[in-house]
Amino acid sequence: MATSTAPSTTRLGDVVRWRAMAEWNELEAMLDYRDAEMARTASVEPPMRRQIERSAICLSIGEATGLSEGQVQGRLSAAGTVREQAPSVWDAFGDGLVDFTRVRDIAATIDQLKRAESVTRLDRLVVTYAVDHTGAELRAWLRRFVQRVEADLAVERAEDERRHRHVAVRHGADSMGTLYAYLPSHELAAIEARLRKEARRNVADDDERTVAQREADQLVAWCTHSEAATSAVDANIAVMIDADVLAGAVAGFAESTDGRWAVPAGWIAAVVGTGSTFWHRIVTDPVTDDLLSHEYLGRFSPDTLNVALRFRDGVCQSPGCMVPAERCDIDHREPWPEGRTRADNLGPLCRRHHTMKGHGVLKWSTGPPGRRDPLVIEIYLSPTSIEFDG
Repeated sequence: MATSTAPSTTRLGDVVRWRAMAEWNELEAMLDYRDAEMARTASVEPPMRRQIERSAICLSIGEATGLSEGQVQGRLSAAGTVREQAPSVWDAFGDGLVDFTRVRDIAATIDQLKRAESVTRLDRLVVTYAVDHTGAELRAWLRRFVQRVEADLAVERAEDERRHRHVAVRHGADSMGTLYAYLPSHELAAIEARLRKEARRNVADDDERTVAQREADQLVAWCTHSEAATSAVDANIAVMIDADVLAGAVAGFAESTDGRWAVPAGWIAAVVGTGSTFWHRIVTDPVTDDLLSHEYLGRFSPDTLNVALRFRDGVCQSPGCMVPAERCDIDHREPWPEGRTRADNLGPLCRRHHTMKGHGVLKWSTGPPGRRDPLVIEIYLSPTSIEFDG
């Protein structure tokens, strides 16, 4: 009787769950100890003595767990917030479905929310998403949740924070220092894109500098030449804005397609109004996700279509991969020439996942392109296969 020798990831999954359950037990014990000490010291007199004994709670927990007082305080704060305000998340944590890293991110989001109904809604929805997505994807989801559920308050916070923009220079050792700039995200994205483009343009054969060094030198050149003050930012920046937000009917945000940042939609509208920026407005077919009606007969898609595809998808289409689409290859779902060079048959894959697909390890399913949630990629581990729903 034949037996399969294919490796299994079942044990790894079990270990991850046991680790999360162990984290929950540790934090539950820490919270119980804190609560018991707070109750015990409630009647301690005089008040100064009560305050001193309570201030030693985190120190005692730290001595028992090997953590610093600051680490204990941070863990107690996050765990207490979730246990008290998000019972579904706390129960999922106890069952090992989510780990403390995700719980901490959810707690930070709860601290941002100002309305009780928003916290209740978050508790109802977040576990389902957190269980099946990476930590990076969850953080992006949480940021979008705040911006959509409490858009008016989030815009107010962004406007207030924008007032604190500044540049700081710090001189350090070995004749080096740091230039720090606290700027709106869309402006940083434009600077980042332009630096990346300029550092790779017309590189001489004898130029031994790394890309990072060329980017640094380029920034110095822009900042130290007089014409830099009037130079235009030459960069392709893609954002997604809901139609009602774009129309000004409701408050909302413009989000980068790779999910790394978002700014109030009004900030983008202000940039458009300067007349010095070119914009693409891309309307996606709600059924097929096709971006252009024209079909291209060649194998390689033209630059216009490549830009549109990267704007549409934002990141590599392998489940859980967060490599920005601008650093990905444009891949045919159905290989050319049988598969046409058009938007509904193309999507970005990072070089690593593109190589895996080329060797038959990854395979596109027949799911719709351009949408990460319903996309399915089959990962074959001979002789068995595992399917991941991304």
